[in-house]
Amino acid sequence: MYQKINITLPEQTVHLIEQMTNKSNRSSFIDEAVKYYMEHVGKIKLREQLKQGAIKRTERDLKLSKELNELEDNGW
Repeated sequence: MYQKINITLPEQTVHLIEQMTNKSNRSSFIDEAVKYYMEHVGKIKLREQLKQGAIKRTERDLKLSKELNELEDNGW
């Protein structure tokens, strides 16, 4: 299902869109551009969340690693 919306864009953005497509293909061009952007931004946000999670758990992970090494050194 399609829905018609009205948006306002800067002239420079409209000019870029017009350079890439003709009037009959603008909607599909913008649709693809938004989907690509959301996928790209989603991956960036996921990477950042993973990085922050790893940083947050660093101390715990180091402690567990030291405990495991001690167990291995003592022969379980």
